[in-house]
Amino acid sequence: MSLLPDEHRRRILLEEPERVEKIFRALETIPPKQYVCYRTCGPICIDGRLDEPSWKKAPWTDPFGHLEDPKCVPPLATRAKMLWDDEYLYVAADLEDPDVWGTLTQRDSPICGSDTDFEVFIDPDGDAMNYMELEINALNCVWDLLLDQPHHRRGNPKDDWNFEGLKTAVQVDGTLNAPWIVDKGWTIEMAFDWKSMKPQCIGVACPPRRGDRWRVNMSRVHRVRGGQHTMDWTWTCQGIGSMHVPEMYGYVRFSDRVVGTGEDTFEDAEG
Repeated sequence: MSLLPDEHRRRILLEEPERVEKIFRALETIPPKQYVCYRTCGPICIDGRLDEPSWKKAPWTDPFGHLEDPKCVPPLATRAKMLWDDEYLYVAADLEDPDVWGTLTQRDSPICGSDTDFEVFIDPDGDAMNYMELEINALNCVWDLLLDQPHHRRGNPKDDWNFEGLKTAVQVDGTLNAPWIVDKGWTIEMAFDWKSMKPQCIGVACPPRRGDRWRVNMSRVHRVRGGQHTMDWTWTCQGIGSMHVPEMYGYVRFSDRVVGTGEDTFEDAEG
């Protein structure tokens, strides 16, 4: 059975034949990951420490894998957590890294072309259009943008778009920009204001309701210091060398259960 809705299939068929073949192969063979996002059990301070009870109780995602090959295990561990309340969607990440470094500090710098970064992609209504991207480096520099269409459909990224009300913080377990010292890694904490995402939520509730599913993926672009070699590790495998195939994103399903009070199976929810 195809994992791709008919309208998305028709849209992709308009693109280059060789890219179409690879996208279709990935869609038919790589199932998207799923994550249940629970409500917070108390306030969260965005400081990068992840020490609130809510974070301690929230489940980690599966370890990130290779962008294109689900059987390839990255040499460094990456994982994430998500939570929500009436004001924010919270995303946290833990990145193992023996050499934590960064160079860019100006907002909306193209981080992935220069530094190691962590990226979040959000498509609330799952139509593979008007999806949002955020990149953040170890210096807490942020690049956020809105994409009306993926790159393979000649999309036009809107660099001047911002996640209004965004909060981010980074904590380094080690010494930033000191390659002679072996680090343990870095953690990231983010709060996405629902109000900033509402215009992209066509036909879906924002904040979401119990049982709602949003298409989301997360990526770590690991760049070796002083070189151009990069590695791209993702929560759910894209099956193609691009994060800009939203049809391959995972599913985040929202629960109204408070984190730590039991698992939600959604047996009584629609969909």
